[in-house]
Amino acid sequence: MKKLLFSLITLVVFTAAVAQTTESYKKRPSLGVSFFLNDIYTAERISKTSLSTVLQNKTWAKTTETTPGLALQYVEGLTDHIDFVGQLGGTFTPYPFYPKSGVAPVTSNKFLLEADANVNLKLLTDKYTLVPYLAFGVGASMYGGTYFAAQGTAGMGLQLNLGSETFVNTQFNFRPAISNLAVNHLAYSISIISPLKDKPAPVVVVAPPPPPPPPVVEKDTDGDGILDKDDKCPTVKGVAKYQGCPIPDTDGDGINDENDKCPTVKGIAKYQGCPIPDTDKDGINDEEDKCPTVPGLARYQGCPIPDTDGDGVNDEEDKCPTVKGTVANFGCPELAVQYKFDNRKILFNTGTAILTKASKVELEKVVKALTDYPSLKLYVDGHTDNTGSDKINKPLSLKRANAVKAYLFSKKIAGERLITDGFGSSKPIADNKTAKGKAQNRRVEFRVQE
Repeated sequence: MKKLLFSLITLVVFTAAVAQTTESYKKRPSLGVSFFLNDIYTAERISKTSLSTVLQNKTWAKTTETTPGLALQYVEGLTDHIDFVGQLGGTFTPYPFYPKSGVAPVTSNKFLLEADANVNLKLLTDKYTLVPYLAFGVGASMYGGTYFAAQGTAGMGLQLNLGSETFVNTQFNFRPAISNLAVNHLAYSISIISPLKDKPAPVVVVAPPPPPPPPVVEKDTDGDGILDKDDKCPTVKGVAKYQGCPIPDTDGDGINDENDKCPTVKGIAKYQGCPIPDTDKDGINDEEDKCPTVPGLARYQGCPIPDTDGDGVNDEEDKCPTVKGTVANFGCPELAVQYKFDNRKILFNTGTAILTKASKVELEKVVKALTDYPSLKLYVDGHTDNTGSDKINKPLSLKRANAVKAYLFSKKIAGERLITDGFGSSKPIADNKTAKGKAQNRRVEFRVQE
């Protein structure tokens, strides 16, 4: 991700440097109105697992989990490719303060005021209809009139030119926490921006007439001792051997053919005109190859695919790359086999989230597994039978998952290693028409976080 952002920033700077034009497309002072959705859950889920896991498990925050808000923007172009954006926006939202802040998470909606100062780095000028850009900046927030925090801004967007210097911007932002009272969150916005004043009349500049051409005189322009009429390269110093032209450089590598040991292949002076060698023949030259004698891949700087946990399954095929496992289980530990653990024994009485004595005995096997594997993380999924409605069962199933998490926490297992969720009665494993089947459905299951 860092490499991608660096590449895009480099492209913006390069485009600004080479796209010189007599007409300026620097945005005039403008006012904008923005509608946005604040997402305070997805960033935390990604930090606890990974982006791929959140996408695979479809746990990206739904629209119902986001909170809408409005913002005012002041926009002014600093250059043709860089816009300054000042924004003040507000929304009503619950705020999940992190434990390190010392403030209990808020479950009710309170007013969140956010102020940001950003720059938009545009890949094209405002001359074009669609302009992609990157956004970076800092900001501050006030929550509930009491809690103040600082945060950063990093995002990307697309600008649509409606004409008359009016634009519609769609933008995706990641707001990383800077101070203790801030939380990492995402924001998705759409805004319309228009100039504060009418465009001034253009200033007409009359170019001066060109100077008269110099008189034609027979001479030796390049001063190489060969008259222009006999010089095949009259403006470049050369030698008589090549009819007034310099010694040729066939491969164009800056080393002339008489000093180039590889005259038809581009190289560098360090290797006397030959390319940088590639000892292991993996397509990555030795100066960039961190494993020059072992074939590897470009994305690992010329080294083979790593195996972080040393279990014989490389990280690209290992579903648990930081926890030792088995080849048969795609690099994850086989907990059910190794510890003889049975999810079906983690059961609850109807309508309760209280662990039975037998359940606690079975959970001791989970404690042992988590102790043996310090980097192992688990999903804790709660389930119910079909007694009652989803309005009751879904919260109850989450309480059961949290009851298991609380028990494991009491056994010195860190809470951040466990992610709980409740599925209500949506995933039965037995027939809900019988008492035995319902008992089996009142359960908690574990899944290894990949």
